[in-house]
Amino acid sequence: MPKHYRPPGKKKEGNVAKYVTRSQAVKLLQVNLSTFRRLCILKGVFPREPKKKVKGNHHTYYHLKDIMFVKHDPLLEKFREMRTYDKKLKKAVAKKNKDLYERLRTRKPTYTLDRLILERYPKFVDALRDLDDCLSMVHLFAALPALERENIEVKRIHNCRKLSHEWQAYIARTHKLRKVFISVKGIYYQAEVEGQKITWLTPHALQQVLPDDVDYNVMLTFLEFYETLLAFVNFKLYHSISVKYPPILDPQLEALAEELYALSRYLDANTRSSRASGSNQVEGPENEKQHDESDLRLAQLQHQLPHNEPGALMHLVEDAAGEEEEDEDTKECKNLFKDMKFFLGREVPRESLLFVIPAFGGIVSWERDGAPFREADQSITHQIVDRPTQGHIFLSREYVQPQWIYDCVNARIILPTEGYLVGRVPPPHLSPFVDNEAEGYVPDYAETIKRLQAAASNEVLPMPGTVKEDLEDPQRLLVEGIIDRAEANEAAEKKRKMATLEKQYHDELKLELEGAQYTSSMINQKIDSNAASVEASEEPVPDLQQIADDTANMSKIVMSRKKRRLLEAMEIGKKRKQANVDLLKERKKKNEA
Repeated sequence: MPKHYRPPGKKKEGNVAKYVTRSQAVKLLQVNLSTFRRLCILKGVFPREPKKKVKGNHHTYYHLKDIMFVKHDPLLEKFREMRTYDKKLKKAVAKKNKDLYERLRTRKPTYTLDRLILERYPKFVDALRDLDDCLSMVHLFAALPALERENIEVKRIHNCRKLSHEWQAYIARTHKLRKVFISVKGIYYQAEVEGQKITWLTPHALQQVLPDDVDYNVMLTFLEFYETLLAFVNFKLYHSISVKYPPILDPQLEALAEELYALSRYLDANTRSSRASGSNQVEGPENEKQHDESDLRLAQLQHQLPHNEPGALMHLVEDAAGEEEEDEDTKECKNLFKDMKFFLGREVPRESLLFVIPAFGGIVSWERDGAPFREADQSITHQIVDRPTQGHIFLSREYVQPQWIYDCVNARIILPTEGYLVGRVPPPHLSPFVDNEAEGYVPDYAETIKRLQAAASNEVLPMPGTVKEDLEDPQRLLVEGIIDRAEANEAAEKKRKMATLEKQYHDELKLELEGAQYTSSMINQKIDSNAASVEASEEPVPDLQQIADDTANMSKIVMSRKKRRLLEAMEIGKKRKQANVDLLKERKKKNEA
């Protein structure tokens, strides 16, 4: 505990003893502000909001236990050594002592964050839950240019690119990708790994401009921790599918900047060698030595794979992990693009499609050196292009826009290609992260996709204009606020007509079973009698709006003030939501007109 003076008999209690300000914490740790901020980021210490801010509202407060937790960390002493080392180095340069400068350069203190990873994430599931920001940050820096004035080094950019490709190769290898959405910010992905949904954002493959109002030192500190975390996660995931980590890539493909394809070849080579060693496994120490795979053997086996072999890229689709039982989602994603071969044009987002198509069972190539097959291959089923004119058109394949791939992935079915042909305006790209039913507005194309999904699964959907709510009690729906008074009256009328038709159907079926002959006059008479009986059995419909108002008023009367205000805020939110839905419907009507 920090030493502080207090008169005898008076003891500090409450928030004064539990929380300290940032200036007090910096003084307690005896570091500067930048080092304190760096320690808090690496240790996962964040500011707190005490109920009573004893020093004022303009201060930042930290929990005293967190500060003591940082104080006893060995990393604090390591940072002090580095600061002392920098001072000695500057002093040697100032005195022009070259011998001392050269000796100090070889003795630079270093540190690792492995212990912090194990400390902050005791279980692997904890690391997966905290992987969203990590992946987004790593993919962001993988697309940034190296900038010396902001300390963004080329080595760090290459490391981020390597880690991101290793993660994507695992997701494509195990078919864990679930959702993809292209927005103005970038491309959103969602994967499901060991029951945890992981969502991350990757920037578009465009020239990135670095703004001046961003503190890159803070971002680089986060990146330093995230690089170590993602390396641990990749190590664990690769070993879960019996693949050695870190992977050894083909230098020829690395020179061509085809790291993702090189990783898929590495996974395929490792899978072949591990299966071969497993099938020929014999007990005994001599055979165990023979079956121990070395990195040199893996590299030699990888070079034996021909560059133009189509299966070399997508054997990971056929050789999925056999020991682990795949769930239904994985099987569905694995077979979505089965027996399909894609060729990518130069103008499409190649890295994104090289990640998405293999993750859903397709075989893909592109227009560059190192590609598995060329454009003239007659077995290609789809060519992904995004320019109106083509130099040479093959009649044996379909030319579609890149959006067709992403919409098929989100819908989990092969959509018709008529709307995605080259030169046409494609349908709206709907977000798979939005629940249309909860929002209260379902776009037309979402309804079309729903019909296609039902047709693919042989499911019978209700007719357009009739929903499940039509068969429920309209009075209850009105009281709950699901429908208004006009819709309730319309639902009651529909319910009455459906009851009449149902009774007529049963009567006709009864006559057919009895073998009686009936004419159209008998049918009309039966219809009139059925309608009369239904109307007689129906209770008179009371004033539904009055019932809803009375129920709401009675509920508000017995509520406390706090709950009443909460209910009013909820009602305001519902009205705002309904206003947005009405605005969308008005825009739709204007566009149709």
